[in-house]
Amino acid sequence: MLTMNDDLEGALKAYLVLLDEEEYFEAHEVLEEAWHPLRLSDHPLANLAKGLINGAITFEHIKRNRKNVKDKAQRVIASYERHKHLCTESIEHAELFKQACQKIEALKVTHAGVFDVLVS
Repeated sequence: MLTMNDDLEGALKAYLVLLDEEEYFEAHEVLEEAWHPLRLSDHPLANLAKGLINGAITFEHIKRNRKNVKDKAQRVIASYERHKHLCTESIEHAELFKQACQKIEALKVTHAGVFDVLVS
């Protein structure tokens, strides 16, 4: 039987691959599935995972050039910005979370024109 820990590790690995493939909606979906049990159990990594979920969805809005994309992207990335400080060396799966945060940061730079100020 898979544990919550296994689910999170696998979801983070899939999330990283999907971000590289610019499959942001799918990245959001795979991590959200692992996030639900974290949220329900008040797990300390729930907010960081939720921030990464919103980070992926931000870039899906940009990819699809949604109406009011700039406003939507800025609003959705705020969750990631609020919680990215939780990514420290002392957390479970620290390396995977660090890689995920680095990918979101790189995407922010790539799409800097969408953000008035490069939040960081």
